[in-house]
Amino acid sequence: MHAMNRRTDRSDGAGADPREARDTDVIVVGAGPTGLLLAGDLAEAGLGVTLLERRPAEISNLTRALVVHARTLEQLDARGLADELVAGGHPLSGLRLFGRATIDPTQLRSRFPFVLVTPQFEVERVLERRARRAGVSFRHDSEVLGLDQDAEGVTVRFRTAEGLGSVRAAYVVGTDGVRSTIREAVGLPFPGKSVVRSLVLADVRLAQEPDSPLTFNATGEAFALIASFGGGWYRVIGWNRHHQAADDAPADLDEIRELTRLALGSDYGMHDARWVSRFHSDERQVPSYRVGRVFLAGDAAHVHSPAGALGMNTGLQDAANLSWKLAAVLRGRAPDGLLDSYQTERHPVGKQALRSSGALIRIALMPTGPGRAVRALAAQLVNRVRPLARRAVHTLSGLGIAYPAGPGAHPLTGRRAPDLRLAGGSRLYELLRQGRFVLITPAGEPGVPQAPASGGDSSRPADDRADDRVVTASWRSARRTALLVRPDGYIAWATDATAPAARAAALRGAVAHWTGTEDGASIATALTPPAHAADTPAGR
Repeated sequence: MHAMNRRTDRSDGAGADPREARDTDVIVVGAGPTGLLLAGDLAEAGLGVTLLERRPAEISNLTRALVVHARTLEQLDARGLADELVAGGHPLSGLRLFGRATIDPTQLRSRFPFVLVTPQFEVERVLERRARRAGVSFRHDSEVLGLDQDAEGVTVRFRTAEGLGSVRAAYVVGTDGVRSTIREAVGLPFPGKSVVRSLVLADVRLAQEPDSPLTFNATGEAFALIASFGGGWYRVIGWNRHHQAADDAPADLDEIRELTRLALGSDYGMHDARWVSRFHSDERQVPSYRVGRVFLAGDAAHVHSPAGALGMNTGLQDAANLSWKLAAVLRGRAPDGLLDSYQTERHPVGKQALRSSGALIRIALMPTGPGRAVRALAAQLVNRVRPLARRAVHTLSGLGIAYPAGPGAHPLTGRRAPDLRLAGGSRLYELLRQGRFVLITPAGEPGVPQAPASGGDSSRPADDRADDRVVTASWRSARRTALLVRPDGYIAWATDATAPAARAAALRGAVAHWTGTEDGASIATALTPPAHAADTPAGR
């Protein structure tokens, strides 16, 4: 097991260092996809990370997520993990929503213009391997009992087979799911309601292979989804309006067969179910993602129906947003106030995910008769009205998410940066693997260090002041816009100014402003407006 007390040098010149009383920098509670990505990011930034997980190491998570969307694949690409995941999954050129309504991701301007079908445990596998290599200290079989926080840190109390223990850190992030102990420990409510009861899950073998690795349909009386796991196993998720039972009521293969016949017209010769389970689906969201030094992410902060496959994707993007901010604060490059922007930016995204999945599931579950007519009309609108189809695919893929920009900001500010091709043959998301801001300037820009025109490494530190905080690269094209891209792939600053002196001064000011090389407080103040979601990604 890796040491728990690794720390990072600060450059703020403070006197007594309160970290001397800490065991680690950050405690992450919950080893699902959200927690694993966050822990890996922080450890790669040189921080000490302890990950507490209630399950023993040999017991894997119950896999419910089956789909990885384009924006999540971009975030994984920025960590060097996407290609491996895609190679082992099933890329689909469309995703069926309800009736005949489908979204077409092939129109997306992304390196990943598809929907990837792969089980959650595969996502966890690559993220856990990365986290361990980065030095995350894993503590499995650790049941969190509570926490205590003060002005200097947080102490988490837990129980293992050996007895009671505790660990202290500067910050804690709860990624421990819908029944989050961390959420309860900080007294946050989880308002909302159940939207679908008596959902049934099973892993089965099929005598007849479906036409697609992901098959879905909803009739109003039932819905069913069948997804391939590989190795001859299939995950089935379904619901039958005429068979509503409590969560603890037994479920069996006959029930699964019946609901798939109702929804899909066939049970595909299901046999050899290795397990069957029943659960319900809620729509809930905490009012605040932060309480002092404690944060929530993923299902601990927001849950919704499986429609649209947004759950795991939204959680992973929560982690990508929070990790670079925690690293900046803990490394003395930004004040604690920067962390408030996590709530400002991600809470509206979670709310939109609830609305989108809620609308999809309600349309899908409308009873036959009038409901069938509503579904047919909605399907025609999604399939035939191009602006609506474009909005739907950008919403579900995550490419349409944008964060707030201050008054007078460039139109690209706050938007997702596409995977730009840069001079020297590099890509933006390859450069983001360094965990730094990326400054993109026109070739030959005066006063700015330039990447080589061709061949070799097309990036390097932007200047001595920025040290390891920024890498710079040049456009491969003749484009004159200068961009500063955040470590999470969103545009922090941009300019189209052409006057060389004014442009160079603005560029140097933006680098200092965002990286904390002159005034770290400016990073926090830059992220204070209310968040919003836009349906047009940067660069369209």
